[in-house]
Amino acid sequence: MKPRTVIILWIIALALGVSVYAVKKASGDNIKTTTQRSAGQTLIADFPAKDISSIHITDADLSVTLQKKDGNWIVVERDGFNANSTEITGFLRTLIDLKVTQGIEAGPSFASRFGMDEKSSDPTQRGVTAEFKDTSGKSLATISFGKNLDSTASSSPFGGGSVGRFVRNHADESGFYAVSELFPSLSANPKNWLSEEFIKIEKIQSISLTQPGSDKNEWELDRDSEEADFKFTSAFPGVKIDKAAADPLKSFLSYGRFDDIVPTAEIEKRASPDKLQTATIKTFEGITYVLALQPSKSNSENYLLTFKVSGELPEKRKAAENEKPEDAAAAEKAFADRRKALADSIAQTKKLELITFEVSKFTVDALLKSRTDLMDKGPGPQAQPAPGEGLGPVFSPPVSIPQQ
Repeated sequence: MKPRTVIILWIIALALGVSVYAVKKASGDNIKTTTQRSAGQTLIADFPAKDISSIHITDADLSVTLQKKDGNWIVVERDGFNANSTEITGFLRTLIDLKVTQGIEAGPSFASRFGMDEKSSDPTQRGVTAEFKDTSGKSLATISFGKNLDSTASSSPFGGGSVGRFVRNHADESGFYAVSELFPSLSANPKNWLSEEFIKIEKIQSISLTQPGSDKNEWELDRDSEEADFKFTSAFPGVKIDKAAADPLKSFLSYGRFDDIVPTAEIEKRASPDKLQTATIKTFEGITYVLALQPSKSNSENYLLTFKVSGELPEKRKAAENEKPEDAAAAEKAFADRRKALADSIAQTKKLELITFEVSKFTVDALLKSRTDLMDKGPGPQAQPAPGEGLGPVFSPPVSIPQQ
């Protein structure tokens, strides 16, 4: 092919490319949505967040009702345990400002294409629906949240597709909408909305644990100070402790978390009373915790936990030897502040008494050890050296060369 012909073909190809781009751009600019809301507008004009007193969230398998009671949010399906108000407030604020990135004209019958088929039992096709009501039970809004946008799909030759989610306002039958929010924490599982308030134990002085299904102590440990290590009490004379096994008990439930709350109606079905163990924990600051633990029948990796707390806080501070007046004043204030903090902590923790928490085995594993597990096993058996090992260099005897 002649060079001139090649050049002419390249010019034609370039002209065609420019023409196609111009047509696409022109048609794209002329596309107009007939949905009620358009790009840049909020999904719901004047979303009534201040009037909402309950939120009912459902998916293919689960449902949860979040209700405002006496100014606080609670989880109805968990016997009214406090909800995570920060999560709920954040969810509502997001909906207030939620802006449309694209409107797609389609009737409700197309819901399955966007992952919002309320008749489907497939979680990926069902999506999540939230209904918002006021104090009288009147429905204020219903929004469904469907599939995430396909981030790989893009009309741009440089890639970089949209990130977000398809949503539907049930009061708006003009279409479905794409928004830039993913709502990753939106869930119909009641446990995902629970407040994180839980027992917190500090400065442990002594711990005892009963044998499964018995009142008899499996072991009992104490220590002389916060800096000291645990040791077996006089009830187990001469038994030495394995420091590595006991050290995690120093911070037991200092930062513990629970997995779920067991509703009263389900406790009997999940409990294992024949394996119940009781732990009594006393702190250097005069607080006593009594914990009851038993394996969960519904999840072999979890335990059911209840507790009671009591405290005999010291009324007076023990002055240090040769304490200066100026040091005493600061120490007195610190003592008073700490005492008040402890009293408040006891009062808050008592509100959680008799609630049945479900915790992971990992959370309580340091406590649920047998006496043998905590005992010092002593040095292990000594390995026998291999023949010649440890004897220094080994020399072969001289070899005599026979004479001819």
